[in-house]
Formats: sequence, structure tokens, C-alpha cells
Amino acid sequence: MEHSVFHSSPPLFTNNMTQKKLLLVLIDGIGDVAIPDLGHKTPLQKAHTPWLDRLAACGLNGLLDSVEPGLACGSDTAHMSILGYNPRQYYRGRGAFETMGAGLDMIPGDIAFKSNFAYLDRESGIVLSRRADRHFEGLGPALCDALDGAKLPSFPDHSVAVKYATEHRCGVRVRGPDLTDTITGTDPLKDNLPLVHCGPTEDTPEAAMTSKLINELSDVFYDILSKHPINEDRRKAGKNPANCVLLRGCGSCINIPSIEKLHGFKSFLIAPTCIIAGLGMTAGMKIINVPGATGDYHTNFQAKADAAVREMASNDFGFVHIKAVDDAGHDRNVPLKVEFLEKIDVMLGDLVQRLYEREQREKEEFTIIVASDHSTPVQYGDHSSESVPFVICRAKFAAENDMAQGDEVRHYDEVEAAQGGLGRFCGSQMMGLAKSYMNTM
Repeated sequence: MEHSVFHSSPPLFTNNMTQKKLLLVLIDGIGDVAIPDLGHKTPLQKAHTPWLDRLAACGLNGLLDSVEPGLACGSDTAHMSILGYNPRQYYRGRGAFETMGAGLDMIPGDIAFKSNFAYLDRESGIVLSRRADRHFEGLGPALCDALDGAKLPSFPDHSVAVKYATEHRCGVRVRGPDLTDTITGTDPLKDNLPLVHCGPTEDTPEAAMTSKLINELSDVFYDILSKHPINEDRRKAGKNPANCVLLRGCGSCINIPSIEKLHGFKSFLIAPTCIIAGLGMTAGMKIINVPGATGDYHTNFQAKADAAVREMASNDFGFVHIKAVDDAGHDRNVPLKVEFLEKIDVMLGDLVQRLYEREQREKEEFTIIVASDHSTPVQYGDHSSESVPFVICRAKFAAENDMAQGDEVRHYDEVEAAQGGLGRFCGSQMMGLAKSYMNTM
């Protein structure tokens, strides 16, 4: 449904006096459900978040379904929709995004996978652990080096490239003739299930051939990893060997209009996770690598804030992606989710105040959005279909605590957002809503 809060005329992003700029802070997996141990509150309701609450009190609020109501989507399709790209039209699998974000180039005809290092019991064919080890940063690059350039005996005209991504993940690219992304992966999606035999999703010669190639690739990777000294040492230490690569989300290179062409914004993206960085590259965004922004529990939120303030000086639209809250949801860790929400709130307060200070010095106006791509409830440990809280607010209003500019919402959480002036809307409407707000407020 369209909202009547704003004028429908196309906004002008600059005028002779003031340049209007937008910063989107996307907190991955922020949404949750009521938890008995928290007094039937969500982690967001339980956390002490004075700056998120101030943004809510001084801005306009609503509930966001990143793609559509009732869909428990992945981060990739959610981000595409939020940025204005219909995933049903453009999406070709997440593998290409992960691989590009990891640093491998892609050309038309390549296929790629977002991949996990896993532990496979070869005799039974059961994947005992889809994540061989969560703390994999010291091991992943060496194992990827061993896999990079692997030879496929039955497919000598095809080449394989592997690049380490983050945690237990890597990007895998296959290049050669007659490849297609219309195939399954090999990931069983849960522990203690058989490794999936790759098969075609369309009845074509290309899909049949590509499936055979990927099954051979899976076997070749197992043989290389099983003999690697790192895994020999892990077995001796009683640890799971990382002897399998789960090939997930086969994707090919997509051609989409840039953010600048689509929305008129010169943009940048801060996203240490490779899949989101790869999407940003595909959309023509400037990718900012921030030292210490690791995308995991050790990430440096202040470094992200510093980089965002710096880059907003030369860009119209900034996108800061924050991952740690989502990890806490997947790990079913309630205290950690609350803790990271509170740490992010401190970062947001710093952003608001520094952008407001810049407004006072320069001919610029900053609008801030805080949203999410999906809910990751700690009780489920996975993405769910609940909508997520959304707020849009001028930095000036939040810095001055000007509640007269907002709606009736006073706290940023899943319940209060439902009472906001924006109602409930889909991700495809977000950028248009943001432009209208910038033009009106």
C-alpha cells in the first residue's frame, strides 16, 4: 500500500542552498519475538538504547517487510529489494555476490557459490557439521590457497578459483564453456543430513553437464582437504577436520542499473560481509574497507562510524551494514544480542551528533534511516518472516530531541513501530519513501 504521509511529487535532492544526504544503518537480523527469560520482551525491548529511542521519538516509524509479508528471506534478496531491485526480476543466486565480495572477478558465463567449510563423514556421506569451526580466520586462507586452481579431470576446459571470505566461508568461481546456474547446491542446510548430490533445476544439456561438474568438484575438494596438514593437525587435536566445502547458492553475474542511475545518489557501502559487499559492487556503490570492521563479534563499530562520517562528505547516500546482531540470533545467544544492540546504540549516538555538527558547518542536511533486512529470533536460530522496525529521522531532529517532528512512537522496537505513522510497507517502497521525507521535512 502507498502512504500519504508525504507529497507524491519527485523530490529534488539539492537546491541552491542545501545538499540533502541520506545514511542508512542496517542492523542485520535485529527483529525478534518475545522471550520468557526477558519477561516476555524482545531483545530490542530489553536493551538500553537511548539513541534508537530518540530517533524513534523524533522521526517517523513503521514496520518493514523487506521483500513481502510472510517471506523469511535471505540477506541478499532483502538488500536487493530495499535498494530498489526486484529480486524476482534480477536475482540469480547469492554465490556471485559472495565471490565478488571475496575478491574474485566475474564475467558473463561464470558461475559461483557462497560456500562453507564443513565436516563430512565420507563413509556415511553425512555432513556432521555444516560449520567446521566458527573461528576460522587463521585457517581459512591457507585452505583456500590449497583449493584455488583445483583441476577437474573430466572437465579440462574449466577452471576453478577459490577465495577466503569471512569466518568459515569462502567464494568459489567456476569458469568455462556452457555453464549454467540452474542447478542445486550440495548443502543439506542442517547438520547430520547427507551431502546433497547436485542436480539440474531445468531440463537442459547445460544444467546436466554443470551438475556433473559440480559433483566432481565437490569430490576433488574433499580429496585435497582430507590430506591437508591443517586437517591432519585438527584430527590429532580431537577437532573436526574441515574436509568438505558445501557449495551453496549457485549464482551468475547479473546486470542491474547502478544506484546512481536508479536513485540519483552517489553512494558508498560499508559491509565487511562479502555477500553484501558483492551486491554493492554489482550496484555500482563505492566499497569502503574499514580496518577492524570484521563482520563478526569482534567488529569495531566506532571505526564504521568514523568511516561513514568521512565518506558522507563526498557522497549523497551511505549504507552501513552491521552483522553481529544477526550472528547472536543464529547462535541463540540472548545476552549477546542485547549487548550488541546496546553497543550499536552508542555508535548511532556518535553518528547523529557528528552529522548534526557537520550540518551546522556545511550546507548539508542529513537524514538517517535505521532498519533491518529480516528478523533472526534467538529462539529459532534462523531467519523468520516477522516484519522489522523502521525509523527515518533528520539528524537535526534527533540531536535536538525535537519530538514535535515525529509521530506517537517513543521507543524503537518491534511492538511500538507498529503504531508509527508509516504503517507497514515493503522494501521496494523504502527508497521512494526516503526521498519524499528528505524533500518534505
